[in-house]
Amino acid sequence: MVTLDSLISLAASKNGPVVAVASAADREVLEAVSIASEKGIASFMLFADESRISEMIQTNFPWLLDNEKISIHHAEDDSYAAALSVKAVSSGQAHVLMKGNLATSTILKAVLNGDYGLRTGKILSHVAAFEVAGYDRLLFVTDAAMNIAPDLEAKAQIIRNAVATAHACGVLEPIVAPLAAVETVNPAMTPTTDAASLVVMNRRGQITGCIVDGPLALDNAVSEKAAAQKGITGETAGKADILVVPNIEAGNILYKSLMYFANAKVGAIIQGAKAPIVLTSRADSAESKLYSLALAILSIK
Repeated sequence: MVTLDSLISLAASKNGPVVAVASAADREVLEAVSIASEKGIASFMLFADESRISEMIQTNFPWLLDNEKISIHHAEDDSYAAALSVKAVSSGQAHVLMKGNLATSTILKAVLNGDYGLRTGKILSHVAAFEVAGYDRLLFVTDAAMNIAPDLEAKAQIIRNAVATAHACGVLEPIVAPLAAVETVNPAMTPTTDAASLVVMNRRGQITGCIVDGPLALDNAVSEKAAAQKGITGETAGKADILVVPNIEAGNILYKSLMYFANAKVGAIIQGAKAPIVLTSRADSAESKLYSLALAILSIK
């Protein structure tokens, strides 16, 4: 998969998944819902104040009112909308959870609810798929939004979540690069020792479905030329599909650098729950929300 648009085409071939959207009264969210519905990607359960969302749809997307793939469910506030949407997924009425115009903490509180939430006992992690001009593949970045300073076991699970996402996008044996500042193992630099341990875990079958190679600095992970200049050779040098950042600050900086400096297109989801979660920022464009929907639908188990 070279483009995110190809993910949309692939998602459209799935058998009618349903997406539950919490606090769906948002123009960018509804635009993404409208396009996704038109392309046959999914059906939608929209949870929000009924009068507000009906007025918004009537003003901006009137064709959705008679769309049989769209249903509106009243929720008087964000907390109730989050609870109802999570319950729809946990009960099997919906297959994907999508964040609308509400705080991330509000929807995550519902996701983590012990009675009806979506926890599985696994680490929840953020996986982003970037389409960067000039690259012949999608680049997956993890974890830029959930885990602040993951330890070795958390990083292993973060990799497993990202590999599952890459597999869903057709990347059968992704190359995983745990990123660090240098390529040599230095006991004083935890990202390098963690990377070396992750390589061993991969070789011993504790992390499967991929090739883990690191530690690697960013340039040597994504550029064959840079890797060759530094004497780093082999099948994986400069060919990473998945970039594993050492902490949330590095992930956030890399994520936003790709968006604002490289004008990259992006779709992102949360993996590790009972169902994929579209957890985009309220500031994200309708296009990014659409790509995230496609990524989530492809990741349904």
